[in-house]
Amino acid sequence: MPNPAASLSSAPAPAPAPAPSPPPSASSDRPRPCPACSAAIDPDPRFTAWCPACEWNLVPAEEAAEECAKNAKVVARERAASERTERLFEEVVAGRTGTTRRDWLAASALAAPVHAVTVVVAGAALWLLVTGNTPLRCLGALLLAVAFLLRPRLGRVPSGAGVLSRADAPALYGLADRVAAELGAPPVGVIRVDEDFNASMAVVGLRRTSVLTLGLPLWEALDDRQRIALLGHEIAHRVNGDNRRGLWLGSAMRALAHWYDLARPRERTRGGYGVVALLSLIGDYLGNAFLHLVSRLPYRAYLLLDRLTARAGQEAEYRADGLGARVASSEAAGGLLRTLLLGPAAGTVTMRLRAEIQSRPRSGRRDAAAGPDADALWPQLREHLAAIPPLERERLLRRSRQDGHAVDASHPPTHLRLALIAQRPPLPATVTCPRSEATTIAAELAPHRTRIARTLLAG
Repeated sequence: MPNPAASLSSAPAPAPAPAPSPPPSASSDRPRPCPACSAAIDPDPRFTAWCPACEWNLVPAEEAAEECAKNAKVVARERAASERTERLFEEVVAGRTGTTRRDWLAASALAAPVHAVTVVVAGAALWLLVTGNTPLRCLGALLLAVAFLLRPRLGRVPSGAGVLSRADAPALYGLADRVAAELGAPPVGVIRVDEDFNASMAVVGLRRTSVLTLGLPLWEALDDRQRIALLGHEIAHRVNGDNRRGLWLGSAMRALAHWYDLARPRERTRGGYGVVALLSLIGDYLGNAFLHLVSRLPYRAYLLLDRLTARAGQEAEYRADGLGARVASSEAAGGLLRTLLLGPAAGTVTMRLRAEIQSRPRSGRRDAAAGPDADALWPQLREHLAAIPPLERERLLRRSRQDGHAVDASHPPTHLRLALIAQRPPLPATVTCPRSEATTIAAELAPHRTRIARTLLAG
């Protein structure tokens, strides 16, 4: 089931770029004709050779074969989804978004029975416990346990490794507070870092504490202005009307996802012989058939809620991009979106360095990952991404247009987000990060940078 939590970066992306190789020799550096249109192409041997004129080999043959292997239903669903996102983009550009408001009202109405189920079950349990006889009280206790399992999931404030307190990172919190003040959003409650090429904003707990998660690989791949754009985009989710993150709709979607997880069929048990094995097989089959029927209701309800809120969620992402551009500049917001296309290339650096460590004698692997190699990961990451030539960046952008690359299902395609920023008047930065402040923030993140590098290199 799709994850209702929204994030900036976590999902389908172009295939990983090959690891860098030594600079090409003079003989391999000469332009050659495109096999399809005969236009001169000058490929970099480190990356996929392709033709900008006719887009020959824009999608390598092996990946094209995988696309062709999709069945007709999958292709039809993808085409319909693409048409919906294109229509929404046109409506956003034209300022016509009334349908998203109607969809939100329908989704809010659908969330009501989801919450009502928990209330009714809990109420019945309490009534039986108070007024019933012993058997009914036992039933009431069972219903109370069921109500506890069905309760809306509000999330928890994270703790432990990766969480930065305001005392530990005053400069980072200070920058986030300035961005929040510029956007008219409440200050961030908790900032944490993890090992993903990703970032996200969540509101959790009864006190509705905001939790900003920054994936350190993504943070390291950005420059100072793009980091402000990242903070602006995520903090903007507090003020961009994203109702999927709200208490009413968000908790209903998380509850349905949890109900489905509780009810979905499990793998059947194995082992045993003779009659016992046969009875176990029959019991597993009948039980899973029943669970399959039961799980269909929350699954279908989740898909319907997701469908009704998808347009509003994508519109909110466009607004978050605009607010991020407002605080960091349109150029920085566009640079952030283009960097999202480089996620697989960033993974290449980690895999290459990890392979180097694993090829060493076994006794030295742990020390190598914990020592100089851990500190070398981030400079190598930045150098590798900076060395990606414009031709490869253009291929990734065109590829994103062709396959509809998006951060995840809740986000519009990256190329449409870039197009919307390009269509609007360019905005200057209203929040800046002086070099001294950036240096302080880097020092605050240093312990986490080493820890996360060790985690990535350990595999």
